[in-house]
Amino acid sequence: MAVVQPRNATAGRRYYDTKKGAGKTAMESMRALKRRLSNVTYAQMMADQKHRKTAGRRRALGDASAVQRDRPDRRRRLFGQATSRTRHQPP
Repeated sequence: MAVVQPRNATAGRRYYDTKKGAGKTAMESMRALKRRLSNVTYAQMMADQKHRKTAGRRRALGDASAVQRDRPDRRRRLFGQATSRTRHQPP
């Protein structure tokens, strides 16, 4: 992810260019970009975990608006009835 960021006009490219402009070498700038991306990813994971815990509490309290991301709704089928194409109904 960090290797591709400096190739395109992204926030990662701006961060990389800022570090290089501050006198860092290319490797130091890349290391700083990797650290920043890992921090952003970790913060998002923690926010998702916190959301999951609060959604679980709301679900336990009977809040129907809580989103269940970890369990599929068994009442809702996305692809219809599973069938086999090799089996034919007898005439």
